[in-house]
This record gives sequence, C-alpha cells and structure tokens, in this order.
Amino acid sequence: MDEYSFSISPSEIFLDLQLYQYGWEQCAPLHSFGPFVRNHYLFHYIISGQGWLDSNDASGTARRYNLGENQGFLICPGQVNTYCAHKTEPWKYVWLEFDGLRVSEYLSRAGLDIAQPIYTPTAPDLGRTVQNTMLYIADHSDASTLHLIGHLCLFLDGLIQSSSTRRELRGGQLRDFYIQEAITFMEHNYAREITVEELASVCKLNRSYFSKLFKDSMGCPPQEFLIRLRLSKAAELMKTTTQSIGNISTLCGYPNQLHFSRAFKKRYGMSPREWRAQNQELNNR
Repeated sequence: MDEYSFSISPSEIFLDLQLYQYGWEQCAPLHSFGPFVRNHYLFHYIISGQGWLDSNDASGTARRYNLGENQGFLICPGQVNTYCAHKTEPWKYVWLEFDGLRVSEYLSRAGLDIAQPIYTPTAPDLGRTVQNTMLYIADHSDASTLHLIGHLCLFLDGLIQSSSTRRELRGGQLRDFYIQEAITFMEHNYAREITVEELASVCKLNRSYFSKLFKDSMGCPPQEFLIRLRLSKAAELMKTTTQSIGNISTLCGYPNQLHFSRAFKKRYGMSPREWRAQNQELNNR
C-alpha cells in the first residue's frame, strides 16, 4: 500500500520562483506513474529503495535510468516520462514541482537538464541536506508562501553546491553584469517588440556572443526568456486586475490575442480564461 503526503502551494505569483506542488510517497511495489508530460519542473529525491525512470531527451529518444537511495531525478516541462518503483525494494521519495524565470539557470548550474536528468551528490551528507530541505517543505504546507519560497531557494542552492555534475561558470562578475543589463531592459520594454540584436546592442556585445553568453548563464535563449517574462507578467495581471484578456495580451507584448492564447497554453497547460477562472476560484476560497 502506498503512503504519501501531498500539498498544493498557495496561489501567489513570484516571477523568479514559483512552488506548485510538493510531497513525499512510500510507493507500493511496481507502483508507476506515466507516461505523462509536466508543465513545470519536477524533482524527486530518493530517500530509500529503488526504481527506474524512462525519460525522453530533447530529440525524443527514450532512455532508462535505474536509480537508488540518495539519488534524484529531474523532469523538465514538456518532457514525456514514466517512472516505476522496484518490485521488491520500492522507493520512497520526496518531490517538488516548481518553475520560474531563472529556474533553468539554477538547474543548469547544477548540471541538470533534459539531456542529463540524474542528480548524484558529491557526498552523502550533502545529499541528505537536499533531502531534508525538501522534506521540510513537504511537511510545512501550513507555512506562508514566502517562507516556502525561501526554503525552495535553499533547496536549489543545496542542489547546485552538492551536485556531482555541477558546472563551474567563469568570468562571473562581468557575465552577470551583461545578463542583468539584458534582463532589466526586457523588464522595462517587454510590451513592445524586442530583437536579439537590440539586446546585444544594449550590452554592447556581438549578437552571437551575447546569445551564447545568455543561454549559458540562464539556461535558455534570450527570446525564450522574454516569452516567459511576458507570460509571467500576463498571469500576474490576470490574477490581480479585472482587465480583459485582450487588453492584458496587448500590454504584455502580444497584439494578436490568438498568438498570446497559444503561447500561454503551451506554458501553463490551460487557456488564459481557464487559468484566470481557476486562480480566482483559489483566491476566493
């Protein structure tokens, strides 16, 4: 029989980080989940036992990973996956579902992405620190969203510091200056058309070099980051104002509402109208 704890995070908008769902589960033998596609990042840490993960990479090629105690696995948005507990030593794991504008950057620093989804700590005690931070979140569903987001930051920092696939970034201060310049420009101008050439010009860099620098630092191309920023701003406006979806679409850089609806559904898994109705419902409980 499965034993589990499951919680949904209170519906508050944080652009950099958002916690959606979290919990832990002691799985029954051969308990499986999938094939399924997530709208956000999902990370499992295996407390005990064994199991396997079938995960498709960016090209759609499936690969099986056999996993055990003190390892973890990442599932990326839009990625087809299935995972299953061992028949005699079923796993117990804790999990977090999260997202945000800079999440792909943080995961990239830990060396985790769609091509490399497996986390192995450099030392068991460091892995247990990650585990304990996740369990703290799972066991404190009554805490404020801000409190839980703080512990989500601690989890991501622990993941980066302990990961055996951690990526060392060079030229940190100058690189961070350029990236912050580009992000600040996007935050002030997302309502209008912005090209990669314009962003590179703001940073006084060659277009190709800027694009590579941005992707290496943030884990996604600048145009994809801009899309995430626009959609996050739109979600915030839909939740906190009564403006029409058409007006919000225009304010967030989408003069064509159909294009906005398609992009929003791809990112959030539902139409803008459905998302607004669901979040207003949550807010009114």
